Amino acid sequence: MSNISTSQRTQLIKSIAHELGFSFCGISKADFLEEEAPRLEEWLRRGYQGKMEYLENHFDKRLDPRLLVPEAKSVVSLLYNYYPKKELSATESSSTIDSLDKLKVARFAFGEDYHFVVKEKLKEFLDRLRESIGEINGRAFVDSAPVMERAWAAKSGIGWIGKNSLLLNRSMGSFFFLAELILDLELEPDGPIKDYCGSCSACMDACPTDAITEPYAVNGSKCISYFTIELKEEIPQSVKGKFENWIFGCDICQEVCPWNRFAQPHNEPRFQPKPDLENMSVSDWKEITEEVFNRLFKDSPVKRTKFSGLKRNIDFVTKQGL
Repeated sequence: MSNISTSQRTQLIKSIAHELGFSFCGISKADFLEEEAPRLEEWLRRGYQGKMEYLENHFDKRLDPRLLVPEAKSVVSLLYNYYPKKELSATESSSTIDSLDKLKVARFAFGEDYHFVVKEKLKEFLDRLRESIGEINGRAFVDSAPVMERAWAAKSGIGWIGKNSLLLNRSMGSFFFLAELILDLELEPDGPIKDYCGSCSACMDACPTDAITEPYAVNGSKCISYFTIELKEEIPQSVKGKFENWIFGCDICQEVCPWNRFAQPHNEPRFQPKPDLENMSVSDWKEITEEVFNRLFKDSPVKRTKFSGLKRNIDFVTKQGL
């Protein structure tokens, strides 16, 4: 490894992050997340993970990055903007009704799957680091391993965890993907920032399924995103009429968050929706075929729910009277 100083390495990492299009970059010391352990334990004990049993696995790895990367010294947390330039139109017109409510897809799923897009950037990030400072041991993560992304991001000072349990940033709100590099490099850590939620309860008040049970605690098994993405079986009738036309994911708690008034459109061409998707009417959604699904959502996060899952979601929402 070359003899550049800890400060120079830190500056190098932040400049590469900027050049690769990441909006923010923060650094933490790769230690055991002591204060997160009781919170995670309690969250699981309450059953807030629902049918997402995978969240019960690798408890220790979630809390200690050194179990993922031997001799890890630093966690680099990164934000990548996905706020769209425009919304999907998805409306239907008739001679008597100007437009019916649109069927809604969460903004993170408008374009190509972020796992591919951001992971490629992280691979380039690691390659450039190795070119500059020599052999290092490191791994890149994008929502793909037992890494507590929001906890690390908050620890690094690139935001704070809001009452809706999402990371919030004063400059750009919350419409961004989180990613991490866990490295065996000694770097200068950044400190956490304060919580700027104050007395605001907009996200809690707006959630139609009451998934935000108390400030900073979300019952994952009551979230619309859980029902429309994670749940593989029938959606319970108890939430009938509460989805506000979301058929894949949900952005309600982000839409009402005052910090998202600062969200700026992204500059990532791969996140642009396909023209056909932009022009989907309510009828198009209701009549979607597997062939159209495969064409529209090739390399898209929506593929995760499969055709049968998306049809289930559309039926569940449209049978409310659309």
